[in-house]
Amino acid sequence: MTTTIDGSDRTGDDLYDPDGYLDGPPHETFARLRDDDPVHWQEMPDGTGYWAVLRHADVVHVARHPVRFSAATGGVMLEDLDPDQLAMMREMLLAMDPPRHADYRRSLSPHFTARVMAGIEPRVRTVCRSIMVRTAEQSADQGEFDFVHDVCAPLPAQVIGELVGIPDEDRPLLHHWAERITGFQDDEVSVASSEWGDDEGSGDDALAGSIQMAMYFIELAAQRRAEPREDLLTLTLASEFDGKPMDDMGVGSFFVQLVTAGNDTSRTMLSSGLLALLRHPDQLAELRADPALIPAAVEEILRWANPLHYFRRTATEDTDIDGHPLAAGDKLAMIYTSANRDGLVFDDPQRFDIHRSPNPHLSFGVAEHFCLGVHLARLEARVFFEELLAAFGTIELTGEPRRQRSNLNNALKSLPVRLCP
Repeated sequence: MTTTIDGSDRTGDDLYDPDGYLDGPPHETFARLRDDDPVHWQEMPDGTGYWAVLRHADVVHVARHPVRFSAATGGVMLEDLDPDQLAMMREMLLAMDPPRHADYRRSLSPHFTARVMAGIEPRVRTVCRSIMVRTAEQSADQGEFDFVHDVCAPLPAQVIGELVGIPDEDRPLLHHWAERITGFQDDEVSVASSEWGDDEGSGDDALAGSIQMAMYFIELAAQRRAEPREDLLTLTLASEFDGKPMDDMGVGSFFVQLVTAGNDTSRTMLSSGLLALLRHPDQLAELRADPALIPAAVEEILRWANPLHYFRRTATEDTDIDGHPLAAGDKLAMIYTSANRDGLVFDDPQRFDIHRSPNPHLSFGVAEHFCLGVHLARLEARVFFEELLAAFGTIELTGEPRRQRSNLNNALKSLPVRLCP
């Protein structure tokens, strides 16, 4: 039984069960709980539980107190990790606490500024155009495409590959590992690992994918130390972290995070964005008529279909959230999917509106852990939709979209479309 803080029964409100997200996020439940039980106690199958933080202001409050609400103490996933797994996660930027987080970020952020990302726009546009040209050439034969994997997935794989200096032939393998890491709750994604010679899906899929990718980057880093190049991996190896060069565990963990986040969130943002536009054809027509509206549309896509449902924090002291008491050691989840539909912040929050302004969504986080790759993500999305709408005069949904089984990833698994030049 799930109970609220006042002891009342909430048996029907299971925010943890991944099956509850197969038909889309439970927005009606989120809306009701934001009013009735905004810091909601949720039991987990392993006998533990967590506080689901559902209001925008409360998510911001948690994010702005990174010492009181720690990313490093228990990691950023709701499931408790064993000591070795937790040690590996703590080498990722997203699971560091102050002051270490700020020290690491200070060394990395110059490589991800708006100016640096603007400088790579021609390369991103070249990748997007090559995807559209290939898709147009194949459209006469195939007719129908899975937009998620055939059109969206190649973009982040190619862009991250170029930035980091990953050989072309290795990029599909990195993409596969990234899917394995984030798709562990979905049997279809896990079992697909066997196509690559991996063991069939199991509860250890995410860990196995992380280790394989980390080992790959450790080996690639050894090559770069011997033969430096003009790429992000070489620049990272030349930077200092904690007063010294990044060690092998740091290299593996950082680039696992970079590739996984870049691959999964971008693919999700692009495919979910197209679905939202297809279901709002009047707004899609507006974008075709005026591409200058695309940046604002990208922000609304991010609010409407944020790529990640939550990140975990752990309370390091007895505290409260808007009067709701928490004990030291309690888990909590910042539920971005709920916060982005909070009627106290957004007018008519269940409406998709590419003209929404202001749009203070939390899909990139806020404060200490605001997304390092925000400028790259926005660049990829803007250029992708510019090139997609320029290349195809007609885009039609030809079947029912299928969602990934996950309480973490707000992702489509397939999106069947017909694209006509």
